[in-house]
Amino acid sequence: MASCCDPAEYQSMRKKFIFSCVFSIPLFILSMGMWAPAWLQLILATPVVFWAASPFFKKAWESLKSTSYNMFTLIALGVGATYLYSVVATVFPFLFPENHMGHADVYFEAASTIVSLVLLGQMLELKARAKTNEAITALLDLTPKAAKIITPEGKEKFIPLAFVKVGDRLRISPGEKIAVDGVVIEGESSVNESLMTGESLPVLKKIGNSVIGGTVNGTGTMIIQATHVGSEMMLSRIVRLVEDAQSSRAPIQKLADIIARYFVPAVVMISLLTLVYWFRFGCAQALINAVSVLMIACPCALGLATPVSMMMSMGRGARMGGLFKSAEAIEVLQKVDVVVVDKTGTLTEGQPQLASMEVYGGLFPDDLLRLAASLESLSEHPLARAIVEAAQSKNLVLEKVENFQSITGQGVKGNVGGQEVMLGNALFMNEKALEKSNLLREKGQTILYMALNQKVVGFFGVADPIKENAQEAIQSLQKENLKIVMMTGDNLATAQAIGAQLQIDQIFASLLPQQKLEKIKELQAQGHHVAMMGDGINDAPALAQADVGIAMGTGTDVAIESAGVTLLKGDLNGLVRARRLSRKTMTNIKQNLFLAFIYNIIGIPIAAGILYPTFGILLSPMLASAAMSLSSLSVIGNALRLRK
Repeated sequence: MASCCDPAEYQSMRKKFIFSCVFSIPLFILSMGMWAPAWLQLILATPVVFWAASPFFKKAWESLKSTSYNMFTLIALGVGATYLYSVVATVFPFLFPENHMGHADVYFEAASTIVSLVLLGQMLELKARAKTNEAITALLDLTPKAAKIITPEGKEKFIPLAFVKVGDRLRISPGEKIAVDGVVIEGESSVNESLMTGESLPVLKKIGNSVIGGTVNGTGTMIIQATHVGSEMMLSRIVRLVEDAQSSRAPIQKLADIIARYFVPAVVMISLLTLVYWFRFGCAQALINAVSVLMIACPCALGLATPVSMMMSMGRGARMGGLFKSAEAIEVLQKVDVVVVDKTGTLTEGQPQLASMEVYGGLFPDDLLRLAASLESLSEHPLARAIVEAAQSKNLVLEKVENFQSITGQGVKGNVGGQEVMLGNALFMNEKALEKSNLLREKGQTILYMALNQKVVGFFGVADPIKENAQEAIQSLQKENLKIVMMTGDNLATAQAIGAQLQIDQIFASLLPQQKLEKIKELQAQGHHVAMMGDGINDAPALAQADVGIAMGTGTDVAIESAGVTLLKGDLNGLVRARRLSRKTMTNIKQNLFLAFIYNIIGIPIAAGILYPTFGILLSPMLASAAMSLSSLSVIGNALRLRK
């Protein structure tokens, strides 16, 4: 299985970063003093340039061979020119004018500092990818380490999960995690598949129904026959889907790289022309002016333009409820024209609650709720918890239950206060669905009928409530001409009920993780920029495939790590704010790129000597270095505006 990030690559980059800091920090401190021997600076800078910066020179060489210039081309150009000039000034100081301290100017600290900063950025990027890999690999921990198989002789024994084979029979006890994908061959039970399919309520599994490894069995006992094990299980396939989606997504062509494609050859040409022109005035002067051109073109500000704005945007976004993970997510979010949303845990709370109640036969509503909650207090079903929590919120005193029975897939019954109480679906009551309950069912509610002494006395409607701000957020996104598409693993009736209330533009229901991913691909093939919002394991492949994935901060780790944006509080309005922030951030980045180059546009001709014939002005390497620093400060100052 491919890895989202090679741990060895991250460790290598980390070692190089630490190594470069060990030499760069004392070098920087020395350069700030009144005087430091050039040979000592050379000793400190050389390991950084030759070993720590080696990946950048390698990438720059590859870009030169392919004539596809990028940031690494500029980094290698600036670091190489600065270092080589400083070496010559150290070894042959008599070739250069001396300053008032009696030694030639050198710029080793600039070269080593650039290397350290770029290594830090590369290391953080690899770290983020490594977290994604850890999260999706942790999915496999959802399955138990061992499984209880039934031998051909009829005996039961636990064996390591790795030894389970297709065709083996496994016993699944109440409350256990299902070990492998399989089909039910004996017994029945309700299974919680919410993390895998998005279905908010447990699903009844009978003989012939399929089950998914990693899901949780309810109160019944089943025997299943393994159909998929190991790498063929759905959990393993989800891991591969996430990795494939991340690796196959084409990277966005950064604006800095586009500029670098033309800027690099232009700078090199100007530097060479400067060298040729000034050679008639002496080798030393020609070299000084040529290097000044290269130094002022050093990409410190260009390298800061995007990450500084990104850091400011991430800080601002976090305070607004949204966290950007990368500049790519910021750049893409403002281009999005289709927003795909999951239902459970994204549009809804993800926790069933009592939504309605109807009473017949003269009972008071609180009496109906108290009797039902007393009975359901012995059940572990999510619908039961919804009724119990509703009773507790009213401070109702629950009664003792005798002769409790749970009939899987139908309901529960028992004696409460000397009366027989039954609670379950219409099949359990042998009762036709009432007209009003049908209306509630159309609104996405699950109906539980209650009988007292064999007579129906009322019913409860349980639903996964829509998030308070969901409708407002959907309307805000639609006002910005965004198409809203719901993709859920839940059933069609529930999805349509939620979609109708929120006025969703398009609905797809009963989708598996692979099908969600395919739908995303279809939208992208139509030319759409797609954002995907989700919170569960089943959403992870689609989050990774989308142009930008948006995870709910209340969701699973794998969903969060697969996404480019995380809404920290699960607040849908966070997407509206994040999209507006992305537009402002991209504007800020473009301003930074302008500031990064305005000094070059002005300074490069001066460094080349354009003012010398008229004004006798030349730009020394020291002034070129100062201009480079000033451009960096301008970029940082502009990025700080995003904090407001």
